[in-house]
Amino acid sequence: MAPRAHAVVLPYPGSGNINPALQIAKLLHRRGVYVTFVNTEHNHRKAGADAVRSHDGFRFESIPDGLDEAARGVQDYGRGLAISVSTRCAAPLRDLIARLNATPGVPAVTCVVPTALMSFALGVARELGIPSMAFWGGSAASLMGHMRLLELQERGYLPLEDESYLTNGHLETTVIDWIPGMPPISLGDISSFLRTTDPDDFGLRFNESEANNCTKADALILNTFDDLEADVLAALRAEYPCIYTIGPLGSLLKEGIDDAGEVEESSTSSLSLWKQDTECITWLDTQEASSVVYVNFGSHTVLTPAKLAEFAWGLADSGHTLLWSIRENLVRGGGLAALPPEFVAATAGRCCLTTWCPQEQVLQHPAVGCFLTHNGWNSTCESLAAGVPMVCWPGFADQFTNCKYACEVWGVGLRLDDKVRREQVAGHVRKAMESEEIRRSAAGWKAKAAEAAAPGGSSYRNLQSMVNALNSETDQL
Repeated sequence: MAPRAHAVVLPYPGSGNINPALQIAKLLHRRGVYVTFVNTEHNHRKAGADAVRSHDGFRFESIPDGLDEAARGVQDYGRGLAISVSTRCAAPLRDLIARLNATPGVPAVTCVVPTALMSFALGVARELGIPSMAFWGGSAASLMGHMRLLELQERGYLPLEDESYLTNGHLETTVIDWIPGMPPISLGDISSFLRTTDPDDFGLRFNESEANNCTKADALILNTFDDLEADVLAALRAEYPCIYTIGPLGSLLKEGIDDAGEVEESSTSSLSLWKQDTECITWLDTQEASSVVYVNFGSHTVLTPAKLAEFAWGLADSGHTLLWSIRENLVRGGGLAALPPEFVAATAGRCCLTTWCPQEQVLQHPAVGCFLTHNGWNSTCESLAAGVPMVCWPGFADQFTNCKYACEVWGVGLRLDDKVRREQVAGHVRKAMESEEIRRSAAGWKAKAAEAAAPGGSSYRNLQSMVNALNSETDQL
């Protein structure tokens, strides 16, 4: 009998990577793979003991991220974290794998599965002679776009000539029509990291190299499905043939059948870095079908008080019922308290405010009629899978690409201008809630996502192929 496959899943220490990596880990475990899920020590503590309790064939481990506590409060914490993780985590990971391999009852590690921004782990895997699969947490289109950042520089598009190019329309009117598999796209919609006049800008260089480093793994994993991004996937597969498209991950988890034939009780549970408010689900239960506008700007967006006020009054003026998730740090200096008191009074009886909520449950709830979103890929996937139209306000990394596809390719969204205006917020929300065309498109993609994740569907088959590949490695041991 062949040894059991053992995958070490290693997410970048941000919720946008942790939660989909945890979904992949659960999917692998459900299909018989032994899984070790590796947090940073900081996030391991923050998640709490209950969230990281190991069970049969699924263990949680942690490694240091190399930062001291003083470094976590500085303004460029994200840059410091990226540098520290990529330069200081290889040795702890190497030690962890050695310890796992020496632990009685634990099968030898047969695959390392890092997310994007953790490509140092691919080097550790190569050094130890262990196969690897890299998980790019964004769309196939965003991967292709980020892989072309260096070529954009070589062709003279980057860096920007001066700071006026950030505001004079250059990013919107400069169209790139030569990226394989992608429709013509505005320069600014490829990535936020190209918004720089510095050729050595850290964000630009780091994200370009990390995207290309993903392809050094033995296989690529993408949280998408074949029908959703057919053209760009065909272009990627022409260059990198071993790609597993296994999305939407939440839809695959909802198939929910484990080896014992039982439904997993908490298929949507997450390692949330914020305390989740489940009372909003009870509140949604009291609302009419497709009547609620759900608002959430994700885990990183920071608003000025002025922009928060414009969103607030636009949402109030839309006339619709609201569920708004406002993180404690959404606005510098305050979360819910930063809302205009007059807004709270004006929306009394038709607005539920919360600090954080189980988003996938919210989007799947029949009361939700549209989603005002920053277009992070997890949020975009969850909205597509739920068939919920989007009002889009991208601001970081791949969110611009996701917005482009949601609004212009898939026909499920409406884009807000970067300068937030309450009149446009109100108008776009009303249109997203009322447009039959947008609702039809959203329902169509919901059906295709469900088909991909169902037994016999493309993502379902690809997941099984991925598991077969993991098991075949153990056959060679």
